[in-house]
Amino acid sequence: MATPSAGPPPGPPSWNDPSGRLRTEVERLRDEAIRQKDLAHRRADFWARVDIALGFPAALLAGVSGAAGFASVDARIPAALVALTAAGCAAGAGFLRGDTRRLANKRARQAWASVEARARMKLAKDQVDPDDLGEVLESRQVALAAYEGEDPQPDAPPAVPGR
Repeated sequence: MATPSAGPPPGPPSWNDPSGRLRTEVERLRDEAIRQKDLAHRRADFWARVDIALGFPAALLAGVSGAAGFASVDARIPAALVALTAAGCAAGAGFLRGDTRRLANKRARQAWASVEARARMKLAKDQVDPDDLGEVLESRQVALAAYEGEDPQPDAPPAVPGR
């Protein structure tokens, strides 16, 4: 014998339901954080490779050119060319600042992972409220600022005014 139900089975949240819109927005922020975290990880790897690809040959070529320059008088012109190549690699590494970019992307990767974790925690709740969305948006602002430079200070004011 079937029991009468009290109403239709619960379905996906409607756009008319404010809580459903908040949950959808937090889900969107979680998905964005996953994409940005993966992108920051790939960028950090790229800049580490660039830093090594320019820095190691510069050091190696500088040593070789110095040794060749002192070896004999006839080797001074090739040594000068090798020294110029080493200087070009060093200048390129300094101009591109691969180490700084790698660190910025590592910071960003950690910040986006924090956004993702915070969004997952909010989505684990039965109902998402506006304060939950505000917290995830604040952590998103911190993640966006992570590319700019220094690590956030623990006593720094929040990135979103009024919070």
